[in-house]
Amino acid sequence: MSDYMVERTTGEATVRYSHGAATFHWLTVVLVLAQIYVGFTFHDMARGTPERTEMFMVHKTLGATILIVTLLRLGYRLINPPPPYPSDMPKWDRFIAVWSHRVVYTVLIALPLTGLIAVSDRAKDGWVDLIWGLRIPALPIGDGELFGEIHEVLVWTTVALLVIHVAAAIYHHLIVRDAASGRMPPLPSTRRD
Repeated sequence: MSDYMVERTTGEATVRYSHGAATFHWLTVVLVLAQIYVGFTFHDMARGTPERTEMFMVHKTLGATILIVTLLRLGYRLINPPPPYPSDMPKWDRFIAVWSHRVVYTVLIALPLTGLIAVSDRAKDGWVDLIWGLRIPALPIGDGELFGEIHEVLVWTTVALLVIHVAAAIYHHLIVRDAASGRMPPLPSTRRD
């Protein structure tokens, strides 16, 4: 069962993501942007300083939050499939959209997990400390240094995917102005009829 919305202005209706899907989308955007800021900030700080340690705790907490939100979002998406793509959307564009979403979900899960594995070999008593006294189970299943390097590659992959996603949204919203432009609330449709 799907709960996406249909909005009709003139001509063909614009089929939009549900409010629940939009909430997950924008929450993920805020968390990922905050994480990028925190990650690059703490990475450039002098090692061993209390400020860097505090910022690293925030980084780990944001990572755990992104993982949880992404798993909830994926569960929501499986129960509430996204709206169908516009009928006039070219096959190549659909293919890219489908696969870019799959890659984004994969990275949003792999990035926090690789970070967790990277810090797990330093975890006290099998737990990784977060802010506010929160803790998550450590995952000491691999070489922390190797997973730290994989984590860094995934950071740059995430930044690239973010740029591509925003460019695609701008392309659909401002250049081709097709029905895909109005799929994610609260952005309005800019479809030309």
